Amino acid sequence: MKTYVSQPQDSFAGLAEKFNIKDENYLRTFHNLNCPEENIIQGEIPAGTEILIPEDPQYFAEERHAGEDADEMNGYGNEAEDEQQDESCQDAEDEQKYEDRNGSGPAGHDGKYFVIPKGKAICDQGTRYPHFKVTSHHKHYWNNESGEPDYLAVTEDDLLFDPPVQSFGQCRLKPTSGGYLPCACIPSGKWQNTYDKVKVMDKSCLTEISELRCMTGGKITVLKHGQQAELGKSNIGNADSRAHHLYNPLIDFDEFRDETGENNEDAW
Repeated sequence: MKTYVSQPQDSFAGLAEKFNIKDENYLRTFHNLNCPEENIIQGEIPAGTEILIPEDPQYFAEERHAGEDADEMNGYGNEAEDEQQDESCQDAEDEQKYEDRNGSGPAGHDGKYFVIPKGKAICDQGTRYPHFKVTSHHKHYWNNESGEPDYLAVTEDDLLFDPPVQSFGQCRLKPTSGGYLPCACIPSGKWQNTYDKVKVMDKSCLTEISELRCMTGGKITVLKHGQQAELGKSNIGNADSRAHHLYNPLIDFDEFRDETGENNEDAW
């Protein structure tokens, strides 16, 4: 990462655009998670503050369509044709994003990590990042031979967070004269975009791209999955159950594979 000393009138929205970051929430979150506690910023940016800027491509905004810059540099082009191509390109892009969000596109859940309580959630209207809390089961753990609660598989039914009160700090959708009211997270249904091919007690598991809606209006997503290593989703069907038992003796892997429905025929 790199640093930037803020100037008067700087904002996270303006800096996100300046440094090609996806949006202001990504930049604010990155800074607050990596800076000293005394430098955490919840409101406006004080001038002279050292802002932490991510350099990892995962934080970057999408590049413009190929050829767009070239057309602008050359200063010519058929406007009607360009408009039609842009519309077609946007339709295809929107369709692809829809498929990816719903797990049916080539991106989907492939290569993503399962979520455990050691991970952290983020609300796009909150100011704090709580851990996940598993209450739906006490059966399956990811990559932990001791059966510690922090390694339980988070499922679609796990709607609580740690801490349970004011989980996401203050809610930006509830402004007051002195700031914002405390968060009162009320989930609107179960987690969405979960990995349906891996279930625990008939409940789908969360991955990095799962999301949850709050009735107040916020969108909750996965900030950190919490794992250091994982048993890949694409490897469940082909895994050697004897070798896995040596690594994680608390789990009957054959039973788990049967329960998740993963086998050599449908693993991917």
